[in-house]
Amino acid sequence: MINGIDLRNAIISGANNIVKHKTSVDELNIFPVPDGDTGTNMSMTMSSASRELSKNTSSNAGEVAHTAASAMLHGARGNSGVILSILFRGFSKGIEGMEEVSGTDLANALGIGVEAAYKAVMKPTEGTILTVSRVASEKGKAAAAIDDDAVYVWSAICKGAAEALEKTPELLPVLKKAGVIDAGGRGLCYILDGMLSVFKDGTIIMNEADSPEEQAAETDFFRNAAAEFDQVINFTYCTEFIVGRDLECKKDPQELRGYLESIGDSVVLVDDDDIIKVHVHTEEPGNALQSALVFGQLLTVKIENMKEQHRKAAEANEEAKAKAVASLEPAEPADEVGFVSVAAGEGLKTLFTDLGCTHVVSGGQTMNPSTNDLLAAILATPAKTVLVLPNNKNIIMAAEQTIPLVNDRKVIVLPTRTIPQGLSAMLAYDPDASTEVNTVAMMEAASNVSTASVTFAARDSEFGGHKIKAGDILGLNNGKLELIEKDIVHTCSKLTRSMITRGTSFITIIYGADVTEEQANEAYNRIKARVGNETEVTLVNGGQPVYYFIVSIE
Repeated sequence: MINGIDLRNAIISGANNIVKHKTSVDELNIFPVPDGDTGTNMSMTMSSASRELSKNTSSNAGEVAHTAASAMLHGARGNSGVILSILFRGFSKGIEGMEEVSGTDLANALGIGVEAAYKAVMKPTEGTILTVSRVASEKGKAAAAIDDDAVYVWSAICKGAAEALEKTPELLPVLKKAGVIDAGGRGLCYILDGMLSVFKDGTIIMNEADSPEEQAAETDFFRNAAAEFDQVINFTYCTEFIVGRDLECKKDPQELRGYLESIGDSVVLVDDDDIIKVHVHTEEPGNALQSALVFGQLLTVKIENMKEQHRKAAEANEEAKAKAVASLEPAEPADEVGFVSVAAGEGLKTLFTDLGCTHVVSGGQTMNPSTNDLLAAILATPAKTVLVLPNNKNIIMAAEQTIPLVNDRKVIVLPTRTIPQGLSAMLAYDPDASTEVNTVAMMEAASNVSTASVTFAARDSEFGGHKIKAGDILGLNNGKLELIEKDIVHTCSKLTRSMITRGTSFITIIYGADVTEEQANEAYNRIKARVGNETEVTLVNGGQPVYYFIVSIE
């Protein structure tokens, strides 16, 4: 039999195991566009349970499961995290009030979670975490009919999950084409295996992802786009120096480049007749400097510990995040209607605020806010009815989880999938109309908007028959890959022109944090020249990370 302490340790072990392997799960994501990766979202969701359970000393299995499920519900991030929280919520209901649980109890409880997860997804897709959890539950129930031993049953659950995972490419063609298994299913297997380690041997798998850069990946929720994908710092020291060239030295500076590339990465070397300017990430800054002395005297030297910088940045961002959440004090629902939206970038936040949003939750494609983040904003909105605009398909489920958590006001989630959809929905709001009429009108306005997005490839991959290199510029037509280019302005202009129709009346170009005013104006001029005076074109500084341009086409 499994008691509360066993179950507590098992869930902590499962959380540690997914955190330990989150990078490998992230890498299973098929699409190379930067996003809220599956492994990261699942690990952060499980970690919320682990943190609460570390304070829990109950020996009652039902109470432990309830604590974990509640924490995961509030901490769920992304669709994978929400589905995971629903699985555990159903599991919790299945063993409610039980001091100890048998193998049959575990299998039946997991079955309740699986049933709830399938119901929660509008269009359940086989070949995903849903399939893996369902087959695991079925195998567990079959095992329980043979032997009620908890270890025997949970072993069968893990084996069933692993077998189902290997078959996911056969069920989902996009996985087979990419030659990978499902990321969510893989993450679930790590969690189940971590739990088995405790049930079977009493061993809690330790979280080995405790280096500063790994901690930053968990805690630094508001990172900029560049840091977002530098999750593993391969070399500690960022080394920069300028060499005053010795005119008698006839060696080619490219020899220095070759040596630096052998001891580090991110090598940049620029030389002219007088100086050689160098940037390199390395574990051997002394050797880098020594090798440069062959070419002349060192004029300037700067060496910085990037891991320490990363750690400090994570701490600072965690403090900022805590202050932001703490500043959202619950407000009495006095007004009739209020709005909460999700956006990243000061310009976009200002846009939504100007359109009437009481609170704009920081988040977006690479940083999915948790259910608790959204809940805090809803409760801080002084309205009897709060309309929530997620503005991202991977945030909609987390937003919907807030509805049963709020008792003193009505929450309506408008399933906006992009920033332009959210902006158009807000523009369509009529303060004189009823909530029901506005809900329909706002979603109708959102559905009439096309979204062009320009971003970069976060990793090397093959997609749709195209080979994509990390750093390539990608043009997305309503989320679908359309262009692979090298220049952000050219991509923005070409993509937008391809999406314009005779009925296009308005084009809004929202440029991001990594775009200069010159580049933004060039994109505006190219698009304006294409559409002439028939279409109104507006340029807005959104300041968003990750996406160089987001273009609304109406």
